[in-house]
Amino acid sequence: MTRERNEGSADQAIRIRNLSKAYGSHVVFHDFSLDIPMGTTTCLMAPSGAGKTTLLRILMGLEEADQGTVTGMDHRKISAVFQEPRLCENLSAFANIRMVREKKMWRRDREGWEEISRAMEELGLGGCERQPVREMSGGMRQRVALLRALYAQWDVLFLDEPFQGLDQESRERTIAYAREKCLGKTVVLVTHSREEAEQIGAIVRLPM
Repeated sequence: MTRERNEGSADQAIRIRNLSKAYGSHVVFHDFSLDIPMGTTTCLMAPSGAGKTTLLRILMGLEEADQGTVTGMDHRKISAVFQEPRLCENLSAFANIRMVREKKMWRRDREGWEEISRAMEELGLGGCERQPVREMSGGMRQRVALLRALYAQWDVLFLDEPFQGLDQESRERTIAYAREKCLGKTVVLVTHSREEAEQIGAIVRLPM
């Protein structure tokens, strides 16, 4: 079952064709095909264990499929938010976010500080720039991880349950921020929440 809008050019898509993946006798998915249009946010929704995270890992090149092909990812820069934040625990929030940008991206150190500080303020993290992430709550870490992914130089952004662990106010605030920053870009989102998908403006697909 698929619900989609006709957006994006048909010749500019990530094409998944006849993809199969199994771990031993456990078949994750078999003969799976899907087109992900460029320049849009696509949400993959399916029950737990259906292989959504495995599919993202294959698209990112972190795992190999047993059969099938993926085209449209060659030479594209990727960024990602995983289900766990994967931050450098001993570094500050600011250092974690800034590490994905080359220093030359800012004319002055102060410029980088001000830009990231504004972003952190928007997500309710103002004043936490110098705080080591090991001292932060899970929800705070998740927002830092999202900011880091957004600040990287990317062509395709993969988001695997990026808003989990956030209270309602923080979640709505973070989704609104992500929607603004991802407008017109290629994003692949995994979430169990149709509400989150609609709030971020995603094409919702139920393919798996």
